[in-house]
Amino acid sequence: MHIVQIAPVIGPGGGVSGSAYQLGMALTALGHTVENFTASDALRRGRRPFRSLLVHRLSRVWYAIAFSIAGTRRARRFLAERPGAFSICHNAVMAGDIYVNHGVVAAAMQARGDMLWRMLRNPLHTFTFVRDRIRYRGHTHRAVVALTEAEIRVLNDVYGRVGPPVTVIPHGVDLERFRPAVAAERRAARTMLGLDDEHRVALFVGHELDRKGLPLAIDALAHAPTVLLLVVGGYASAIDRMRRRAETAGVADRVLFLGPQGNLSTHFAASDMFVLPSDYESFGLVITEALASGVPVIATRVGCAPDLIVDGENGYLVDRDAAQIGDRFEQIAATDIERWHSRCRGTVAHLSWRHAAERYVALLESLPSPPTGGKR
Repeated sequence: MHIVQIAPVIGPGGGVSGSAYQLGMALTALGHTVENFTASDALRRGRRPFRSLLVHRLSRVWYAIAFSIAGTRRARRFLAERPGAFSICHNAVMAGDIYVNHGVVAAAMQARGDMLWRMLRNPLHTFTFVRDRIRYRGHTHRAVVALTEAEIRVLNDVYGRVGPPVTVIPHGVDLERFRPAVAAERRAARTMLGLDDEHRVALFVGHELDRKGLPLAIDALAHAPTVLLLVVGGYASAIDRMRRRAETAGVADRVLFLGPQGNLSTHFAASDMFVLPSDYESFGLVITEALASGVPVIATRVGCAPDLIVDGENGYLVDRDAAQIGDRFEQIAATDIERWHSRCRGTVAHLSWRHAAERYVALLESLPSPPTGGKR
């Protein structure tokens, strides 16, 4: 099978880019031919003045809008040149046999409150809502993939009844890269971060620090005096705000801001627990990576967390309440950390990227008509 994947960026890492990359690698391992169509492909096909202005002068907002519009036209042309190829679209472009829903902007804004104001003050949010309402209510794609059952309800609540059939296919997790650390790996990871055996460490990972719930995790430390918080990700201005919050809460000496990091497996190896008290997640891939690493997860009831986390077995589900999160910090900190490893790992043993890729292939094969090529 010849499969084209469409996304703004496809490459190793997290988010949409990393998920599309892992899926493509798994599809290739199954023997399929995989091509990528990304923003760089779309933009370099246009007139040079337009491309230069877009890439070098316009803001991220206009870049994203232009990729949705110009990228759609060029993606359709790209597919038309490959008759018989199937296509999986991950973001922005209005083309492809399957569209993978990686998140609903309006749902994320609603979860944080003041939805209308948040939508109106950012033109990209408003554009995305209108574009995706056309996508979901119409016939741009022949099928939609949601990452959890709960996300199907979100789609229907936000956009009304979704036109194409919706299938749930959870993300996979790299079970070779993410695995419980042996004692020597744990010691090396902790030494690198300046930690000793006495520290009980909670790990937070995310770039959108507010939406992912870092303020709650910081405030929770006031209720968990034995726990230190490692923070991976974030942008400079947001990190500065979180530092000030930690100082105000009187816990600045127990929050270590590491900024963006490439090798998350090392940070899981150094940690005793993982915390993600998000407002909203369409899935939450980092939750499955933590569990695969044998690290218990403390998370709010969003994304994949309610489907995977069993209280006391592989972590805890919590409300967005700092005191409750702090209590769970201390509860895990008081246990033998190694006893969590096999239970956490077992929770996601079935979520390989190979299995996810097999389900995508089965969905493509089940579609009732030939590939769309350039027609959609």
